Amino acid sequence: MTDMRAIEISEPGGPEVLKPTRRPRPEPLAGQVVIKVAYAGVNRPDALQRAGKYAPPPDASDLPGLEASGEVVGTGEGVSWPKVGDQVCALLPGGGYAEYVATPAAHCLPVPDGMGLKEAACLPETYFTVWTNVFMRGGLKAGEKFLVHGGSSGIGTTAIQLAKLFGARVFATAGSADKCATCVELGAERAINYREEDFTKVLKAEGGADLILDMVGGDYIPRDVSCLATEGRLVFIAFLGGPKAELNFAQVMTKRLTITGSTLRPQSDAAKADIARGLRDHVWPLLDAGRIAPVMDSEFALEDASSAHARMETSAHIGKIVLKVG
Repeated sequence: MTDMRAIEISEPGGPEVLKPTRRPRPEPLAGQVVIKVAYAGVNRPDALQRAGKYAPPPDASDLPGLEASGEVVGTGEGVSWPKVGDQVCALLPGGGYAEYVATPAAHCLPVPDGMGLKEAACLPETYFTVWTNVFMRGGLKAGEKFLVHGGSSGIGTTAIQLAKLFGARVFATAGSADKCATCVELGAERAINYREEDFTKVLKAEGGADLILDMVGGDYIPRDVSCLATEGRLVFIAFLGGPKAELNFAQVMTKRLTITGSTLRPQSDAAKADIARGLRDHVWPLLDAGRIAPVMDSEFALEDASSAHARMETSAHIGKIVLKVG
């Protein structure tokens, strides 16, 4: 069979615009593999793309889906690993909401020991994002105070676990008692319910945060700056509350702060391969040993992708949402 089941974005809009379709099965180009998808992860960038606010790169599939797990069924010229028959999880340029997907071989990682394909599908997008922004860009070190906003999200639950294992003091914000409890269970020494408490007061009482990972933006931006310690770093990965704010840059100067950020999808294949190598060397041994694992929220059938997006956009979920494909 040369075609496959897939979910396409019929037009920009809400979750209801995600529609089942059939597409040609991809073939691997040089340096690529084709994966028979078992599970695909659901992420905020998928919803932004669906809404018409995050266009895929020119050479990427227009189908949503930035991470998946499954079995390699084809390899392109120059690929030595993975091999046909290997089970992998992979960061994708797009196209994960489908039975088959092509991606650079260098963006694949082995399924960790003892982990199923369902959990493995939740690793690439969040772990690539956290590793590059918290450790490579943010430079988090043991003993530093780290604050992550959205602590119960897929990114947040990953950041808490990794920061704790690498010796940081971890703080998190979340919007309910249950979500805060999850953050503490994962390793946060303090979870702050932002509906009831001001995170800036908590961090200032601790002497300020050395690193903040922010996916909220908006009116959090000046508050982040106010509660950073001297030489603190503020890293943005999304702006759920908007990208604009009024900021007193005198604080940036007097405290010698660094404000930075990144998006993952537009980065070069070589940059993503470098992130993958870092993960395989420093993080995958922790996954193999069972010292960290993705927090799972819910599973939906591929054809029910619209319901998966609707759940994600309520922000009621804790951890990762996946689509069962194969």
